Amino acid sequence: MRVAFVNTIAFVVVAVVLQLGIAMALAVLVQSRMPGWLRAFFRSALFFPLILSAASVSLVMAYLFNGDFGLVNQVLTAVSLPAVPWLTTPAGAATVVVLVYVWQNFGFSFLLFVGGLASVPRDVYEAATVDGISGWSLFRHITLPLLSPTVLVASVMAVISALQIFDQPYVLTRGGPGDSTRTAVMVIFESAFQQLQFGRASAVGVVLTLLILAVTAVQFRLSRRFVFYS
Repeated sequence: MRVAFVNTIAFVVVAVVLQLGIAMALAVLVQSRMPGWLRAFFRSALFFPLILSAASVSLVMAYLFNGDFGLVNQVLTAVSLPAVPWLTTPAGAATVVVLVYVWQNFGFSFLLFVGGLASVPRDVYEAATVDGISGWSLFRHITLPLLSPTVLVASVMAVISALQIFDQPYVLTRGGPGDSTRTAVMVIFESAFQQLQFGRASAVGVVLTLLILAVTAVQFRLSRRFVFYS
């Protein structure tokens, strides 16, 4: 059980950072100057993975990352790179689980950031441009502070979702190799429905619930320092 919680926490740290970083970068890119029809297309395309079943996506990804006949290794071999044992080594399996999860879930954070960026007054950017602020400085000193309430909401929801990950590691690796991708929710499922140890499953569920509450409380506590409400 301890290994499962360590795996879950490590997964949350990596997956949430990637999810929020990719979602914010794409949201800024999509909200930049481009035709309205193209912006609408990207919004729909980037949100599309979220509406797919996690189990079905994981099944497809299991074939793509198969070490023997998977398309990913075929592409690597075609460009003279060595094949990677994606699902048969701890590092490879953890990498695939993170990539699949982030690919399927970043669309929700992306939409939150798009909405947050759309609410930023344009005159703020115009005034900053007149003052000679552009590029990274514009994002750091103008966009990010004004977007901080949205960042808080997106991060809280992303952490809560990631702490409950189950479908991707269960379908892709069954928690293996060894226990390298076993998560807390997988322990609950196996204890309750495979081993019929309902007391153990309930105990793990309570611990996970308390962990979610604690992490959420810490996020709101820290938000007092970096969230700015206009």
